[in-house]
Amino acid sequence: MKLEKRKVLVTGGTAGIGAALTERLLQQACEVIVCGRQRDALEALNNRKGAYPVYADLANQEDVARLALEISAQHPDLSVIFNNAGLQVEFDIANTPMDEAIEIARRETQINFLAPFALTTYLLPTLARQPDAIIVNVTSPLALSPKKSSPIYCAAKAALRSYTRSLRFQLADSHPHIHVVEAQPPLVDTAMTKGRGKGKISPQAAAQGILDGVESGRLEVYVGKANLMHFIHRWAPSIAERITKRW
Repeated sequence: MKLEKRKVLVTGGTAGIGAALTERLLQQACEVIVCGRQRDALEALNNRKGAYPVYADLANQEDVARLALEISAQHPDLSVIFNNAGLQVEFDIANTPMDEAIEIARRETQINFLAPFALTTYLLPTLARQPDAIIVNVTSPLALSPKKSSPIYCAAKAALRSYTRSLRFQLADSHPHIHVVEAQPPLVDTAMTKGRGKGKISPQAAAQGILDGVESGRLEVYVGKANLMHFIHRWAPSIAERITKRW
């Protein structure tokens, strides 16, 4: 599944893995629709050849619908989506004010699951018109075995993983030229993970691992230590649970 010279959408494209994906794809002569909330980073892309920066807050369903409508109208040759944007909040449900906990859950579920679902659904007709197309949903090893400190993030990534598989099964029958990929990076050194964990890899290494996996034709891409967690969860899920429940 070659990515070179394609029209690509990257959500969360102004920071972390998304920014690294954007840079790698531009280097492959792709045209990249870069969706993000960091206006300075978007403005810096205005003069980059092949970059189409677009502001959108994926926590806002109206912004998601507007983004999809704009892409459908202005980029009818879109053939690849990287649903990469993510939000992780660490909180203790029992010791967080009720309204605050519910708002955290709403935002995390919207950004990590509902926005990828909605964007993909809105843009499926565009993808279906291409000779072949790719949908890449970035999940997490925590979709396999949740950690105690980020209950909603883990649940939303598990939902995205399950949805990705179901979508793959459906499109294999109705639109076999649309390939549906799940990508799991390990712990990556980004603003979201600041102060959390050890042994992080760079966003550039994570992005390259994801792109290498997609181009090799894998439908499930496990980067670095995510491979190890997948192996442990598959063969000894109780050990995986003992590891992550301490986090």
